[in-house]
Amino acid sequence: MKKDFFKGIRDGIPICLGYLSVSFGFGILAVSLGLSILSAVGISLTNLTSAGQVAGVGIIAAGGSLFEMALTQLVINIRYSLMGISLSQKLDGNFNTMHRMIASFGITDEIFAVAVSKKSVSPFYMYGLTVISAAGWVFGTFLGAAAGNILPASVSGAMGIVLYGMFLAIIIPPAKKEKGVFAAVLIAAALSIVFEFVLKFVSGGFAIIICSVAAAAICAICFPVTEEEEAEE
Repeated sequence: MKKDFFKGIRDGIPICLGYLSVSFGFGILAVSLGLSILSAVGISLTNLTSAGQVAGVGIIAAGGSLFEMALTQLVINIRYSLMGISLSQKLDGNFNTMHRMIASFGITDEIFAVAVSKKSVSPFYMYGLTVISAAGWVFGTFLGAAAGNILPASVSGAMGIVLYGMFLAIIIPPAKKEKGVFAAVLIAAALSIVFEFVLKFVSGGFAIIICSVAAAAICAICFPVTEEEEAEE
């Protein structure tokens, strides 16, 4: 158990360092929208998803409903269920139902990428990988939130774009390779502009939901993935 746990921590150190820098931007964003340092840290501690957190604090700041919040989180984070299904093929025999439920909390894009590359994954390896990664995310949020209350507005505003830089780094490489991804990005961006400047009566949370679902649906129809392409991936 100890060996697997510390191996998970060791493999998660690069994720921790990456999360530390990126979540700094989320901390600044959260306090700029009126949240307290404690609230920002609490969100990062209980909801380990960058895109979901950014959308969530936006809905909180706009006074959105709980239904709007729940639906937004479902649309943004539903991909993690697919990652969980894929990762379940690598879990060893020690993963009972309780271990699976606990480990599922820590499935993020980066944690999944590291775990799925292993031949077999034990519960305590996942716990180590998750604990060190989450620690970086939470501590980075705290530092950013604290800095947001101290740094001048011009500096904190500039630092706040770090999180959006991460999102760009995620979408640009696949968009350069796949026409479908590139089209989805353009459609989602165009629709978001429409909601921002024309359909202003639609709340931010529902705008995110509509943009995401519409872009995905249009590209699924126009750029379907064949079974041969799925097999190659």
